Amino acid sequence: MPHVTQPPDPANPYGGQPQQPYGSPPPQQPYGYPQQPSYPQQGPYGGQPDPYAAYPQPPGGPTPYYPQNGLPPGMPPLASWGARVGATLLDGLMFMLIPIGLIMAGYVQFISKFIDAQDACDRAGTSSADCPTPDLPGSALGLIAIGAVLSLIAALYLCYREGKTGQTPGKRIVGIRLLKEYDGATLGFGLAFGRRLLHVVDGAACYLGYLWPLWDNKNQTFTDKIVHTVVIKDRS
Repeated sequence: MPHVTQPPDPANPYGGQPQQPYGSPPPQQPYGYPQQPSYPQQGPYGGQPDPYAAYPQPPGGPTPYYPQNGLPPGMPPLASWGARVGATLLDGLMFMLIPIGLIMAGYVQFISKFIDAQDACDRAGTSSADCPTPDLPGSALGLIAIGAVLSLIAALYLCYREGKTGQTPGKRIVGIRLLKEYDGATLGFGLAFGRRLLHVVDGAACYLGYLWPLWDNKNQTFTDKIVHTVVIKDRS
């Protein structure tokens, strides 16, 4: 059958291809032409890639000051029970040895005079009920009073240092510090003084409160739990 040439369309004087009807699919690319690049699909809302996901986690577990046991971020590791005992012993040697020695010397003088009075009553044949109680010697009373005053001054000084800096001299030597549990701040003098008074709770029941840090997850004594304090390793 002979090929019939269509007459030119007056509406299309350039002789191009006829327009596709509205709604028809676009024409396919001729063979040999590269495909048009497709644009990447935008992910769903909230699905943007994490720019930090490609960075590996540091080896060896968490960083040294990662929050632990419910403590605030940046809190250093907790101090060991042995370090706390060592700091207490050092403070006692530096500040309480002389006052306690004076108090004990005063009591020894009083007990010595009491024993002498009992011996005198025994030699005289006087019963213990009728034997008069000797008066406290003035020297013994003076030693006890001086020792008590020095003990009070030492305790107040330790409370002041602990409340202001978190460290007594003993704590500073062993490298530990007392802080508030919730925010890591120092206690201040008032709270530090109250905490020292509350140590009577730790001494009750065979000193169980002083031993409690051995198995407590925050290494706290009973007093620490009452006033919400922790003892940490000092990183300064």
